[in-house]
Amino acid sequence: MENTKEVFFQVIKDRRSIRKYTEQRITEEDLRLILESARQAPSGENAQPWRFIVIKDQDSKDFLSYVGKHGSGRRFTGEFLSKQMQARFTGLQDEEKKIAAYKKLTSGNVSAFVSEADVNIIVLGKKEVWDAPFDTSAAIENMLLTVTSLGLGACWLVAPCIDIRDELRMKEYFEITDEYKLFAIISIGYPAKMANPRPRIPLKDLVFNEKFGEAYYEE
Repeated sequence: MENTKEVFFQVIKDRRSIRKYTEQRITEEDLRLILESARQAPSGENAQPWRFIVIKDQDSKDFLSYVGKHGSGRRFTGEFLSKQMQARFTGLQDEEKKIAAYKKLTSGNVSAFVSEADVNIIVLGKKEVWDAPFDTSAAIENMLLTVTSLGLGACWLVAPCIDIRDELRMKEYFEITDEYKLFAIISIGYPAKMANPRPRIPLKDLVFNEKFGEAYYEE
């Protein structure tokens, strides 16, 4: 048997946000493993507030794409008009790439990819459970890591869930009762392209010793 620690950390390192998928279908066995991993997540007082809707129908996926695109478009247009986006991209020197990034974000196309995924999973949480945002996040991370371990790709999308107007549209379309809140959409499929690893802040800049600002690691 392979070293469990090495395998576990390799899965964590291999995880990527995948937004382009092939037409290959996910097996029901793999889908069940992904959902079972979410079910096994920790939750405060074992409340298990999560519920999941599996979306495979193309019309429903197109609806998710429409809501996500317009939600992202509104959000990023506001960021552009407030100059936050320009500040975020100050390190990008290539002006053409910078303009292309602005256009992609403000158009909302950055969140339209869900219609191309084989499966989308809507993640809900019970409103009455105070820890639901944290509990559902734990379940989502379990799913993302399981997806990676199966050689699949996924992306955690919140664009259709942030604006209350979009959430109401989603709840009406998918007949979600009022005691549940939408927290995320997880798109899943076989990756058409693997993304390069994104840079990570060094541990020495993240971990402190006894008091904030006192580095725990010196390297």
